[in-house]
Amino acid sequence: MNLFSLADNPAETHAGLEQSTILIVDDEEYDVGVLEQLLSVRKYRLFSACTGVDALMILESEDVDLILLDIMMPDMNGYEILREIRALKERYIPVIMVTALDNKENKIKALEEGSDDFLTKPIDKYELYARVHTLLRMRHYYKQMAITKHRLENEVARRTAELEKALKELQWLNNKLEDSHKEIVERLSSAAEFKDPETAAHIQRISYYCGVLARGMGMSDDEINLLVQASPMHDIGKIGVPDHILLKPGKLTLEEFEKMKEHTLIGHKILSGSDSPLLKLASEIALSHHEKYDGSGYPYGISGEDIPLSGRIVAVVDVFDALTSRRPYKEPFSNEKAYEIIQRGSGSHFDPRIVQLFFDNLPEIARIQSQHQD
Repeated sequence: MNLFSLADNPAETHAGLEQSTILIVDDEEYDVGVLEQLLSVRKYRLFSACTGVDALMILESEDVDLILLDIMMPDMNGYEILREIRALKERYIPVIMVTALDNKENKIKALEEGSDDFLTKPIDKYELYARVHTLLRMRHYYKQMAITKHRLENEVARRTAELEKALKELQWLNNKLEDSHKEIVERLSSAAEFKDPETAAHIQRISYYCGVLARGMGMSDDEINLLVQASPMHDIGKIGVPDHILLKPGKLTLEEFEKMKEHTLIGHKILSGSDSPLLKLASEIALSHHEKYDGSGYPYGISGEDIPLSGRIVAVVDVFDALTSRRPYKEPFSNEKAYEIIQRGSGSHFDPRIVQLFFDNLPEIARIQSQHQD
């Protein structure tokens, strides 16, 4: 008996799905021929295989859009072939199981193994066309989604590459800006050196000492970096102090000392008004590094934590370095003498927490002092 029910007039081909590739897997040559006859009117590209091995070889070389798979096969049955097809993780190919076994168990098993649809022989060609069209449309959508996904992945990769390039350029600009900031510091500090007997080594020591104490205070890396760069400008205001006061070898008169104290306000004025975080911090330090913890400092006599942390840190290291350095009006004190003075000033001149940090980090302080001598 003929396994296929043939009608006279095939349905019209569906636009957009012509030239889809269909693989017919059946060990019966007659059945393959009838299926090819039915499907050829739709202008599909057709391949056929009579064994599972042949079918899998075709799948390796051809972009198949749909498989019509018989269940009863000699080497591998349809279920085994279907499992191999579904193991092709990189692509999805719709499968219609085609068989003369018309029972519920076979249909359920086919669906459980991953079949997308089921046709029973003899096949009505209109049912065949409808099911083939539906699954080819699904395959078409799948391919379009894969193409879109590929395009999106390429676009993401392109945009990511552009972003990475932009970030590198931004980092380069940021490094250039940081270099510019450092140059500003060096030039401003050098300007002060023309007036101030303090040396470049003093400026370096202050910078590094501040880094040690800032780290101990738990400041962030960015905050530490800013403090290290800004602290050398703490005495920039001394360029506005007359030489006869700044370089006087003896003790200053009360009037001269009042004039000397103005360097905090001068420095603040020189550095203020900028949007640069570096210059803002430098301005804060210039203004506050001579304030004392008990409120007896200058220029405003503020006390405790009303004094900016940056100013409280610089106050300790600036006094320590001044005590242990040669000045026109004094010889350098020994470290031990300077330690004693710093300790006595804890709670009055200096923030006690910062004094404690100073002593907790004496080995590092001594190393910096040794490496950056006048």
